[in-house]
Amino acid sequence: MKKWWLSWSLTSKASDNSAALAEQGDAEAQNDLGTMYYNGIGAPQDYAKALKWYRLAAEKGLAAAQYNLGIMYGRGEGVPQDDVRAHMWGNLARAKGVENADALIKELETHMSHQQVATAQAMARQCLRQDYKNCDKL
Repeated sequence: MKKWWLSWSLTSKASDNSAALAEQGDAEAQNDLGTMYYNGIGAPQDYAKALKWYRLAAEKGLAAAQYNLGIMYGRGEGVPQDDVRAHMWGNLARAKGVENADALIKELETHMSHQQVATAQAMARQCLRQDYKNCDKL
C-alpha cells in the first residue's frame, strides 16, 4: 500500500501547551496532538490516543484531521482496516481542499468495488448532513 503522509502543521500549538489547547477544544491542537501520538514525537506512540484526538478534531470539521482518519482506516492503524471508512474520510477532506486526499482516494479505489465506493460516498454525504458528528457510527 502506498505511503500517505499525515496532514498537520507544526506550529506553536504543537508544543508543550498542545494538550491544554486540545483539552479546551482547539481543533488544530487536537489534530497536532493526534499526530504527535501517531508518530511518537513528543509523546509515546499510541494509535488509540491519536485516533481519539483526530476524531475530536474531525467532528469539528477540520479537514486535516479527517484526512488523517482516512489514513488510519486505510492502513488499519488503531482501528480495523476499512477501505470504505478510509474513503469516506478522504472524501470529506478532499471536499475541503486537502490535496493529498486525492492520492488516498485513488489508491483506495484501485481495490474497492463500485458498490464500496458508492457506499463510502453516501456515508460522506450523511456525515456532512450530520455536521461531522458520529460519522464513525455510520
